[in-house]
Amino acid sequence: MDSSEPSRHSSSGRHAPEPAQGTHGIRRFGGIRPQFLIVLVTVLGLILAAGVYATIQASSPVDAGAPPAASVSASARAAGAASAVSPSATAPTPTPTPTPTPTVVPPSIGPALDAQITAVIKANSAYGLGVALIDMADGKVHTYGATDKFVAASTGKILAAAAYYHMVETGQASLAAPMGASTAGQQIRQMVQQSNNDSWALILAAIGHQGLTDYAASLGIPYDRTVNALTPAEMARTLSELYSGRLLNAGHTAQLLSYMQNTNYEVLIPAAVPPGVAVFHKYGLLFGNLHDASILVKGKRAFVFVVYTLGQDMSDMAARTRVIHQLTGTVTAGLF
Repeated sequence: MDSSEPSRHSSSGRHAPEPAQGTHGIRRFGGIRPQFLIVLVTVLGLILAAGVYATIQASSPVDAGAPPAASVSASARAAGAASAVSPSATAPTPTPTPTPTPTVVPPSIGPALDAQITAVIKANSAYGLGVALIDMADGKVHTYGATDKFVAASTGKILAAAAYYHMVETGQASLAAPMGASTAGQQIRQMVQQSNNDSWALILAAIGHQGLTDYAASLGIPYDRTVNALTPAEMARTLSELYSGRLLNAGHTAQLLSYMQNTNYEVLIPAAVPPGVAVFHKYGLLFGNLHDASILVKGKRAFVFVVYTLGQDMSDMAARTRVIHQLTGTVTAGLF
């Protein structure tokens, strides 16, 4: 054996490292094993694919439903908050104000009713008949039949009551003042509600003849207590001023009106008024005079209705009561 031939074994007895393979074998690149390079390429490919998918999703149409809160960016949330407080974005479209439906006004005093009242008066020409009617909505006085003065009888007690209340309001008298067996206030109630003549005399004495004349004149009424004469229109205007609150203060107005209900003689106008209509009235009965002066109220509608009648004596009182009923029925049917 040639001694110069290299030995096939190392001195340690281990196998020497295998020589590198040829160009068709697996090699190292930059110190990285090829299998690690393959893994790296695969990971980069996945990352790129995820980026492409996210881009496609971002450019796709938004679903009609609201997106989950976690997927909304901070800028998107800020934009949404801004639009939420924007008046132009949230203000509702103004709703047109509906046109109010016109209130249907019940029929008032007109030619048809005028003709009906006049016809009743003409049909009963055997009696002296005077009628006055006022719609409180306009205050206009409508008169029918006799327009001259009648003996007012007890309807004049309303004028006396108003005059005494006026003295109280101006500090010249008191409802608590002793008068007769009671007080002035009680005497007014007896005078109006029970038509007590003794109470009337006491009230007249407290007012005085001139005091009552002056008070009536302040209302535009020429009045002489010794005659006690009023026209139907003058009585109607007095009641109109009372009910409107222009005659007395609110407390005295309410008190006097309350005395004009549930009186001791309800057989004239109140007896012919239909249900649902309130009546405040003062009747008068003296010799051939039979009168009733009233305020008729239903809801927001109010009318003054006065009937003065003059007959021969008390013998025809029943017949004139029927005339008053007929006129009342005619007026209430035309107004309510």
